[in-house]
Amino acid sequence: MGRTVIVLGGGISGLVASYHLIRGPCPPKVILVEGSKRLGGWIRSVRGSDGAIFELGPRGIRPAGVLGARTLLLVSELGLESEVLPVPGNHPAAQNRFLYVGGALHPLPSGLRGLLRPSPPFSKPLFWAGLRDLMKPRGKEPDETVHSFAQRRLGPEVASLAIDSLCRGVFAGNSRELSVRSCFPSLFQAEQTHRSILLGLLLGAGRSAQPDSSLIRQARAERWSQWSLRGGLEMLPQALHDHLTSKGVTIFRGQPVCGLSLQPEGRWKVSLGDNSLQADHIISAIPAAELSKLLPAETAPLAHVLSTITAVSVAVVNLQYQGAHLPVQVMLGGYWLQKLEANGHELSPELLRQQAQEAVATQLGLKEPPSHCLVHLHKNCIPQYTLGHWQKLESAKRFLTAQRLPLTLAGASYEGVAVNDCIESGRQAAVAVLGTESNS
Repeated sequence: MGRTVIVLGGGISGLVASYHLIRGPCPPKVILVEGSKRLGGWIRSVRGSDGAIFELGPRGIRPAGVLGARTLLLVSELGLESEVLPVPGNHPAAQNRFLYVGGALHPLPSGLRGLLRPSPPFSKPLFWAGLRDLMKPRGKEPDETVHSFAQRRLGPEVASLAIDSLCRGVFAGNSRELSVRSCFPSLFQAEQTHRSILLGLLLGAGRSAQPDSSLIRQARAERWSQWSLRGGLEMLPQALHDHLTSKGVTIFRGQPVCGLSLQPEGRWKVSLGDNSLQADHIISAIPAAELSKLLPAETAPLAHVLSTITAVSVAVVNLQYQGAHLPVQVMLGGYWLQKLEANGHELSPELLRQQAQEAVATQLGLKEPPSHCLVHLHKNCIPQYTLGHWQKLESAKRFLTAQRLPLTLAGASYEGVAVNDCIESGRQAAVAVLGTESNS
């Protein structure tokens, strides 16, 4: 009898884990279990009555680096190449970045001239922040908040204006609580290896072998900054679903797991509402805090660590305007929503729509009411890697190894919240499980 692997969670991480599990010469039996009625997790695209695509979650994927290339390889393997919509490097959207500070939009300085002269909202040329970074000694701490790291290496102004905005944009989080080691590992490593962020990023951490395909080469040649898919990013999880069902993977939807227990012979019993499944190994691609509630009593130390990896809620408001040539997606909340909720504020769709329209009117000058509006509140959608997150991961790995638990962790709770990170985490989970099979 071959082994059975159950994958918990039908978001992009769980779908990719299942995809890689069945690619080998003698794949295990794979069962994918998703609690909600749909697959794709936070990736969700909706088509309006006039054919416009609204992204309710991520709206673009970056092609840069090894992970960006691996995702493009997956796109080709799934036959989606002709659906790719790139933003090439010479496109205005790739060349212009703005900071909204003090009631005004400021273009971020670019090119050598931009770095050598002061440009608001910065009072000094950014050249000085670079010089500061080159002169500063290496930090001594094993981890540090993103704000403290940026302030030490680049100065208080860059930390409070640029880096704070970056943390809001990527993690919907507070730079004074997030961990630099876990949220921006390339910056942390650059300082550790080369004593400077700039030197580290210039010299690189050693070139790792890049996957290669015609699509990857095209993305490099045209210097893509981002890409999406013609029918919306949800085409990616849909294509994975079609591939999995064609290969005989069993998929349960609308079947939340209510508990996990270990049988005497070391197999898992996965309890669903009205029936249960048996598995030799589990890949969990559900949020860490959710997994912690399902684990059996004998794994209490692991469950405790996982319960401390929390997430924030984000509201996405899609606004469509007649005659305006920019689709507008406004993301609200994150770390700051918790404070509103704690103070008893009701987060109504009406309030969120109103805030988004005010932001668009103030920042982009779109004063007339939108022709179409979608409001979605995503509860606990972006995990927060707070100070010391790396120690939580170490402790979880130690427990799994020491107890020889047939459980592998994947998804956004651990080592990256972007789509590329989640795809890589699903791939690595599958590789680890197939590796344990060949060793057993």
